[in-house]
Amino acid sequence: MAPGQKRGLIALLAAPAGVLLMAAIVWRGIFGLFMVVGLLAGVLIIVSLFSSLVSVAVALLPVAKVPFRYNLRNLQVRWKTTAVTALAFTLVTALLTVMLAFVNGMNRLTEGSAQPGNVMVLSDGATDEAFSNLPGSFSVLSLPKDFQSMVEREGNTFWAVGEVYIIVNHEVKDPKPGGRKRRFVQMRGIDDPVMAAKIHEIELQSGRWFSRGKKEVVLGHGMAKVFGEDLGKEAVEPGEEIQIGPVTWKVVGIMSPASSAFGSEVWAGDSHIRENFGRQNSYSSYVARLKDPKLARAAAALLKKERTQQAFQAVPETEYYEKMSQTNQQFMVAIIFVAIVMAVGGVLGVMNTMYAAISQRTQDIGVMRLLGFSRWQILMSFLLESLVIAFIGGVLGCALGSLTNGWTANSIVSSGAGGGGKFVVLKLTVDGTTLAVGFLFTLVMGSVGGLVPSLSAMRLRPLESLR
Repeated sequence: MAPGQKRGLIALLAAPAGVLLMAAIVWRGIFGLFMVVGLLAGVLIIVSLFSSLVSVAVALLPVAKVPFRYNLRNLQVRWKTTAVTALAFTLVTALLTVMLAFVNGMNRLTEGSAQPGNVMVLSDGATDEAFSNLPGSFSVLSLPKDFQSMVEREGNTFWAVGEVYIIVNHEVKDPKPGGRKRRFVQMRGIDDPVMAAKIHEIELQSGRWFSRGKKEVVLGHGMAKVFGEDLGKEAVEPGEEIQIGPVTWKVVGIMSPASSAFGSEVWAGDSHIRENFGRQNSYSSYVARLKDPKLARAAAALLKKERTQQAFQAVPETEYYEKMSQTNQQFMVAIIFVAIVMAVGGVLGVMNTMYAAISQRTQDIGVMRLLGFSRWQILMSFLLESLVIAFIGGVLGCALGSLTNGWTANSIVSSGAGGGGKFVVLKLTVDGTTLAVGFLFTLVMGSVGGLVPSLSAMRLRPLESLR
């Protein structure tokens, strides 16, 4: 090869490498910049919180300080600005509380759907029961003897049930103007509803369990409300009829309003589900309750060893629904991002308010310095003032957000790539942790936003302030 050709080849190979190297340097620089910014923000937050705690302690302890009534009087004089800033804190805290209540409700729903002693048997290679296809003749007797010995029994009856899980494209009859015309309805065909209720620990709020030979259904508590809204009422009651797919079903029971994904499903006999929705002679999953919940992982591992001989696999029910909680993590990431954006706005609002207060009270600061108040006492006074605004907004925001406790919302839970999704009707849950996070978030915004203006007030010289 000629020297010129060699140099050309080297240049051709070096160009992509150079681009990758530059990209790596730029990426490393951007990542490093974010790390530095995050570190500085963390230090600022820690310093602000520490200063806030000190200012609160100074206000409560019998030590020399600027009288607290001075701050309250100034807040009253500037009541319009104080009210607007506190209102901003209220809205931010309320919104954060509602978002956390939504994620909290999803977490409780996915956690409440799984029983520690249950093992789900799926077809080999299936990542979700929606994609699983087991033979209609499948039963506990199809599983290894060692596994059978782990399953709970009542006499000669195993605590195990075959289930057919399908998603039906349901057309809403006589939809409201501008309302939903179609929705996806999750139906679960059960071979033994009483046993399934024991295994999944589900109770009925009203009515009875369906008879397998009849076109009867039991609705989850959430779905009873969904179908009720279509009919212009609060919820469907036992004895009424609903249309799903080509079949008119009679509602014979409503599940209790427990925090479970099953509250968003419609249960019916497996034979009717197979005949009317194209699942002839097949199950989606087979669920077995073990004698000891501690055996769930060992039982699942035992069945996985049989994958080369038989077309099924197993997973503890807790692990199955843990994968479903990946959607909750995505919501939490989105909430953190939105919270950061809101925090920046809240901090800037407090800083603007406090800077305006300092500019209006420059002579007051000079007089207080001449009267003998030290710089740190001035700092604590103004920082405490910003915390009072944040405290008022935080209390009102938490109170407003707590009103959503128990509200229902619709969402989708999914196990991510390769997994299926489930439509769920969940309850927003505002607990003590949610309120504590919302209130702490408000105090952080107040302390960070009030620290910088307070430092500015502290640095004012007495004689220059009186000019």
